[in-house]
Amino acid sequence: MKNSEINIRDPFILTYEGKYYMYGTRGANTWDCTDKSRLGFDVYVSDDLENWSEPQPIFECYDGFWGDRQYWAPEVHYYKGKFYLFATFKNENVCRGTAILVCDTPDGKFVEHSRGAITPREWECLDGTLYVEDGVPYIVFCHEWIQIKDGEVCALRLTDDLKESVGEPIMLWRASTPSWRYDIRGNGSYVTDGPFHIKEADGLVFMWSSFSKGEYVEALARSDNGKITGNFTIDERLLFEKDGGHGMTFTDLDGNMLFVFHSPNNTPNERPCMRKVTIDMFKEQ
Repeated sequence: MKNSEINIRDPFILTYEGKYYMYGTRGANTWDCTDKSRLGFDVYVSDDLENWSEPQPIFECYDGFWGDRQYWAPEVHYYKGKFYLFATFKNENVCRGTAILVCDTPDGKFVEHSRGAITPREWECLDGTLYVEDGVPYIVFCHEWIQIKDGEVCALRLTDDLKESVGEPIMLWRASTPSWRYDIRGNGSYVTDGPFHIKEADGLVFMWSSFSKGEYVEALARSDNGKITGNFTIDERLLFEKDGGHGMTFTDLDGNMLFVFHSPNNTPNERPCMRKVTIDMFKEQ
């Protein structure tokens, strides 16, 4: 399959042992929850980032699993010898949240690792990502605008085995902070989506998505002391400002840094898009 044939949102690419593994939200089933047999996550495998395998299911909804709709934003992280899938799930009677699954391989069958959502159970949350600082793992996630209007990005410490959270969440930044913010409903509703740590950057820099001038965009947030406990500021310069976002960066087999995101931001037309970037693009300007 070519990138132009793959209908996913929130693309995430893992480079591992000479191959690329791409995950994402199943585009055709992003919002629909009437057919539970269509709920799940896939992996696409490639040698060259242009030609991909057919989707291979790595997790599918089953009787007894707490999430019954809106399977979103899978990320697979290699951590301490295993592959951990951070993904968002929702249930009609349970707040949306990120749960953690585990597998011995990047393309095998993932199973539950955390007990339900690892994000705060009383919060509507999404788009959790793994961030490790000084050997300590955190989940960085969005406290969703549908519950609090002004969406937030927060961090929560995890146990070393990634099974449970520790302590209380830390609020890092709010969607309303930058001057380019956009009120999507005209009532003070501002969106935070898809935080991801730029590993190659000096200090601590995250990319994240929101809306500006009615367009889905990719933005940058940076800590003033290079730590998760620092004060975060939002760049006024947007990384991508025309109908695309929820991206991440990875290094290809030739050592190039690439930015992958979905565009356009409408169902069912979303496709994974890739651009070569340099670390200078993520420096404060």
